[in-house]
Amino acid sequence: MTTDRTARFLGAIPLAVVGAGAAAVAVWVRRRRRRMDFRGKTVLISGASRGLGLELARGFAKEGARIVVLARDPEELAAVSSEFARRREIVSVLECDVRRQEDVQKSVAAVLNQWGSVDVLINNAGIIQVGPVEHMKTKDFADAMAVHFWGPLYLMQEVIPHMKSRRQGRIVNISSIGGKVAVPHLLPYVASKFALVGLSEGFRAELAKDRIYVTTVCPGLMRTGAHLNALFKGKHKREFAIFSIANAFPLFSTSSERAARQIINACRYGRAELIITPQARLLHLLNSLSPAFTAAGFSLVNRMLPGARGAGGDLLKRGWESQSVLSPSVLTRPSDRAAGRNNERPRPG
Repeated sequence: MTTDRTARFLGAIPLAVVGAGAAAVAVWVRRRRRRMDFRGKTVLISGASRGLGLELARGFAKEGARIVVLARDPEELAAVSSEFARRREIVSVLECDVRRQEDVQKSVAAVLNQWGSVDVLINNAGIIQVGPVEHMKTKDFADAMAVHFWGPLYLMQEVIPHMKSRRQGRIVNISSIGGKVAVPHLLPYVASKFALVGLSEGFRAELAKDRIYVTTVCPGLMRTGAHLNALFKGKHKREFAIFSIANAFPLFSTSSERAARQIINACRYGRAELIITPQARLLHLLNSLSPAFTAAGFSLVNRMLPGARGAGGDLLKRGWESQSVLSPSVLTRPSDRAAGRNNERPRPG
């Protein structure tokens, strides 16, 4: 009996190998069919005047795409326009606050009037508030939701009908590993990024029939230079030092250039999800297998983070307003260099 079972098992191995091979080929063929050539396509990117958004604009421009940059700051938009003009790459810049639906409607209408289509939408605009929950007010949560949930929703609502009419399109929603796992001292950010993950995954399920592929991106720590413009509460200098050092440490973080390349490739093939950095993937896996374990771990981490403070703790300060002997320093140099490259340095006045 044992011999018969062994023979049957061994006989099934070739069939399993063939089945696995056929499945792999089917996946490969499906990916090739979905592949988008970005040359001549119109790529609309929110929050692209600095940081990861600017890196994505550069990457798509190298692919021959027409880039449309949405951002709030006219000076930053002017700097982006000048950079792309020097390289003779096609870019349009539009002043737009994605929190305002009327701004989004006007901007998308302008893009369609100029280029006739939006082939790729990248929802990248972001805000991050760092500090203990004791200092986070309702407004902090509302601000995070306005940028990370309502902004992407407004843009998708304007763009999707035009993508549907052409039976093709790509949408990339830049969430965070904080949209998968709740990280302490980032509660407004985490809550809004969780909301974006749900919104993004729901849209993917409903739009696939129209050949519109929605990709949810959840990066871990990245060296974009954004630490200088992040918002801090509580013990500002200590919060900023911990945040900026963690973002700069190569073993914990990835470069903005590498992250942008991965995102562009995920968009090219219409991937459902991209989690960036091995550390973020491991954290997501651990949380999926044992939420209690990760919750206990982050509870311990929270005890080691700076506590609440008294007067002045509710005040929001930018990272560059919260500097100390530890930051900037040699410990933050990789992120500080990225800030110069990615238009993140504060402007005089």
